[in-house]
This record gives sequence, structure tokens and C-alpha cells, in this order.
Amino acid sequence: MARKKSASVPESLRLANQVCFAVYSTALAFNGVYKPLLDALGLTYPQYLAMMVLWEQDDVPVKEIGRLLHLDSGTLTPLLKRLASAGLVQRTRNPEDERQVRITLTDAGRKLQDKAGSVPLGVVSACGLPLNDMAAIKDLLIDLRDRLNAATDTRNNRL
Repeated sequence: MARKKSASVPESLRLANQVCFAVYSTALAFNGVYKPLLDALGLTYPQYLAMMVLWEQDDVPVKEIGRLLHLDSGTLTPLLKRLASAGLVQRTRNPEDERQVRITLTDAGRKLQDKAGSVPLGVVSACGLPLNDMAAIKDLLIDLRDRLNAATDTRNNRL
């Protein structure tokens, strides 16, 4: 049975006109592309992001990883514990401040970086866009994210 199109729905409430839905559904599509690539590495997408932080700079406080990935400690701590259980990272308390946990790569975590080199290539290939278009989209999304975070921070400060 065919669905009736409601004429009373304003354009601003139509799903196809929502930027947030375009971003959300694109994120789902990205997940579909990343999943087999990361399964081959034994990583989830958030674990892959944490590993990328550590490949750039080893021996990082958990708080800094959370800041860079926009993740709270409730999400990040179990993720890092799973990476430690997999033998990819080591968690150690800072002797000068026992509250601070630092994350360092193990040899296995460093070696995984070589295998991970194919992941970005697979994603770029799946996107089928020129690199300069990909860079422009990334820059626009970062700007959008930062504006949304600033708007949220402003609203939260008023409450």
C-alpha cells in the first residue's frame, strides 16, 4: 500500500532537508566501510581512533585522549582497558599524580600501525571523491562541529 505524502508538513521538518540526518546517515555509511577494514585489525572504530592518537604521540594521559576524541572517561576507560587486554597498550598511573593514568603503546600496538596503513586508502577509495573534495568536506565538518560545540557551551553556561 502506497503511503500518502502529507502536505501539511513544513519544509523545515522534512527528513530530506535535515543536515543532521545527512550527517547521521553518512556516519552510518562510513561505519559500514570501516567495519571490515577494522575487523581485519581486531579493532572497533573508537579503538582505532585511540590508536591513531597514540601512533601520533605515545605516552598520553587518558584525559588528553578523551579531549582529542571528544569522549568522556566513562566511554574511554573501558575502550582503553580492552586495548590493554588485547596487548596493544599499557595503562600506568603517573607516579607524581596517582589520579592520572597514562597510555603507552606496546610493541604489538606499534606494529599494528603498519597494518593500519591500508585503512585510510580503503575509505578514500570507497568515497570515490577527489582528495581535495574530501579535505574540503572534512574542514567544513570540523567547522560545523566547533560551531555546534560553541553553541552548546553558550547554552549550558546560561543555565
